[in-house]
Amino acid sequence: MNYYFCILQIGNVKEELKDYIQHNRRQFMTMPFREKDVLKDPIEQFNVWFENAVQSHIKDPFAFTLATANRDGIPSARVVYMRDVTDRGLVFFTNYKSHKGNDLQENPMACANFYWEDLYRQVRLVGQVEHISAAESDAYFQSRPRESQIGAWASHQSNVLANREELTTRIDQLTKEFEGREVARPEFWGGYLIVPFQIEFWQGRESRLHDRIMFERDADEKWNFKRLSP
Repeated sequence: MNYYFCILQIGNVKEELKDYIQHNRRQFMTMPFREKDVLKDPIEQFNVWFENAVQSHIKDPFAFTLATANRDGIPSARVVYMRDVTDRGLVFFTNYKSHKGNDLQENPMACANFYWEDLYRQVRLVGQVEHISAAESDAYFQSRPRESQIGAWASHQSNVLANREELTTRIDQLTKEFEGREVARPEFWGGYLIVPFQIEFWQGRESRLHDRIMFERDADEKWNFKRLSP
């Protein structure tokens, strides 16, 4: 196969992918999400939809995309796991010195987006982020597998590694160091709480005429909702 033919082949693949991206369509044939069905408390509404996702056996229904930005407004996003839902918001855990931890130190605002594909549903939450208590972080850390506890100590998350061996060597050293005793939570690792002031529920509908219900919290801490155009 000569060089020119290889270029043609690659070109054809690119055109096929472009055609797929531009013309692949899916109809969202689902039940409507009407105002009369909306619960007054969006956290309760989230819990209902989350329970639906769990009962539908969706893989990792607690996974969501977390978007943060630094003090200069440069955004970054990654998928993390929700580990608790409280009356105030959502809890996740991470290394406080990670990229997202540094972002939240400079700019303690975040957006969380859940997408439950099998149900054609999304929930997007925007809010202030704060640390949960050390006691709560300790309790969750102790519930983790021992290997994950040691991994939290070993990983200087988001920092550059010379190679994979540098990480595995650190894990081996820490495994020996903690042998025969409890692995305490490192101070640089713990939980965050996203306290939302805006929560949007998106239900996919036919012809892209989706149902979008937006909750916003007012100055009196009361939630109000409205319908948005799709």
